Amino acid sequence: MQEKIKEIATRISELRELSDMTVDQMAEFLNIPIEKYQKYESGNEDIPASVLFEIAHKLGVDMAILLTGEEPKMHIFTVTRKEKGVSVERRKQYKYQSLAANFIHKKAEPFMVTVNPKPEGSELSTNSHPGQEFDYLLEGRLKLYIHNHEIILEEGDSIFFDSSYEHAMQALGNKPATFLAVVL
Repeated sequence: MQEKIKEIATRISELRELSDMTVDQMAEFLNIPIEKYQKYESGNEDIPASVLFEIAHKLGVDMAILLTGEEPKMHIFTVTRKEKGVSVERRKQYKYQSLAANFIHKKAEPFMVTVNPKPEGSELSTNSHPGQEFDYLLEGRLKLYIHNHEIILEEGDSIFFDSSYEHAMQALGNKPATFLAVVL
């Protein structure tokens, strides 16, 4: 997986330079410290899917180019078979698969996300990104923290929220939670 992270980081660095954008400008656009962005671009830290989405938008490319190095070709439809989505981010707690990486000019990014349980008392890392997000829980139970609110989702529940607010997710019941996420 580390090799894939380095490949994505290299593509981002090259595209940023071709766009005549500095590291400082990209970090400012993403509203993150320069040091954190440098870790992303060096491949020393995995890049969250939401950040990849924003980087792709800023660079004027489809996220698939960052993930695979290939231009999406499908413009009428694309099918992603079970467990065959392009892996976006793999950490101990999260697994993202892009469900439409091959579709060109998407207006949204759909993902299958699995959140693994963390030990009781573990610190959750929050995230925020411009736009909106829709999550539909398929399996398990999930606690979301959004802007000073805690929401528990059960299987079949969904939530639509302004993703510019800090948010975090935690699987409940010592079991993974799997949901469909659409980032707009």
